[in-house]
Amino acid sequence: MLRYEEIIEYIKNEISKGNFTYKKRLPSIRDMSQLFNCSIGTVLKAYDKLEKEHIIYSSPKSGYYLLEDFRENTSSENSIIDFSSGVPDVETFPYKDFQHCLNKSIELYKETLFNYSDPRGLNSLIRALAKHLQQYQIFTKPDNIVITSSSQQALNILSTMPFPNNKSNILVEQPTYYGMIKSLELNNISALGIERGLDGINLDALENMFKYGNIKFFYTIPRFHNPTGNSYNRQEKESIAKMAEKYNVYIVEDDIVADLEINKKNDPLFSYDTSQKVIYLKSYSKILMPGLRVAALILPKLLMNTFLDYKKWTDMNSPTLSQGALEIYLKSGMFDIHRKKMSKLYCDRMLYLKDTISSFTHPNIKWNVPKSGYFSCIYVDGNLQYDKVISSLQNDNIELLNTNMCFLKEYKNDHYFRISISKVNEDKIKRGIPIVLNTIEKYLKL
Repeated sequence: MLRYEEIIEYIKNEISKGNFTYKKRLPSIRDMSQLFNCSIGTVLKAYDKLEKEHIIYSSPKSGYYLLEDFRENTSSENSIIDFSSGVPDVETFPYKDFQHCLNKSIELYKETLFNYSDPRGLNSLIRALAKHLQQYQIFTKPDNIVITSSSQQALNILSTMPFPNNKSNILVEQPTYYGMIKSLELNNISALGIERGLDGINLDALENMFKYGNIKFFYTIPRFHNPTGNSYNRQEKESIAKMAEKYNVYIVEDDIVADLEINKKNDPLFSYDTSQKVIYLKSYSKILMPGLRVAALILPKLLMNTFLDYKKWTDMNSPTLSQGALEIYLKSGMFDIHRKKMSKLYCDRMLYLKDTISSFTHPNIKWNVPKSGYFSCIYVDGNLQYDKVISSLQNDNIELLNTNMCFLKEYKNDHYFRISISKVNEDKIKRGIPIVLNTIEKYLKL
């Protein structure tokens, strides 16, 4: 733990104990530097982080103070170990940098902020994205890019609009992202499933579905899969791209956490497409903040007009302010700095999780912990009292996603536990994972 992190932990502990209270001045910068034998700059960094977390505030020529009711509002939150979340921790949000970009966006686009704009998105952002996406081995023309109000909007439109292959069924991995499952259910769309476990997917079974399943498109999360954490290898991606061309099936590639990739040779499925069959979707929620509601969609030319027609009459256009701010954030280089910081954070957490979980062995319990990404997965082979595991962990202040929602109705099972590391530090991983594993073992019927 770094020295400024020790200071932060110390202050939070003192707050929890009731030693630091509302209206009582916190120790001065100089006093804290002497207490921790560190520089004044280190203390300032710790206090700045606490301000960003809305725990303390500074009063000019007076010092630092605890925000009113902070202890009461956060004591229960701090005690929860949240392995369920699919969004970034608020502590990682780039508030100040993005606030600057928002202010600049208002200056640059004040004439268009309150008027309707192009349903495709802000032209300057689209051009910036075409260049930015090359870092991910995504090479496309600006004319193929559409900005949507989140990846969820893109998935909803793609699911409901007709495709030029005139097919009707949507094929989804089982399990998969629950937002896609919900979209299919609410829109009453015919869907089929194909198993994707910790070891990946059966390509022969997939080809059989492509050939005989009347598949409109196959929705897939090739890397850092939600909820298993699994990633397709190069051979699998090449095979899927070839099958798509052979059987006239479109692929919707949801590359939701591409920004956390550390293997520069792990290219997206889109890069293997030679027949204009892969639709590429990239969100900025997982790397920045979920409230941004901006995603980039790359469409084959044949789909563009239909998609834009559906999008226009869904929301007319995506928020110009968010688009403008993202454009500035990308062009300034701040995005790349933030991405590197986040990638290291998640890699470190995954490594710690792997070290923690590796010490546990059970013949019926398997696990997959990738090198990066949001999610790892525990798989239980056996008859399990799943609901009792979830409720028991809740009593221990540990939150887990019920992965039943990640399955189509006919595929639901009680074998998977998704472990998200977005809101847990190393201490929470160390405390929480043994409880999770021991609870699973307790309710496993051999």
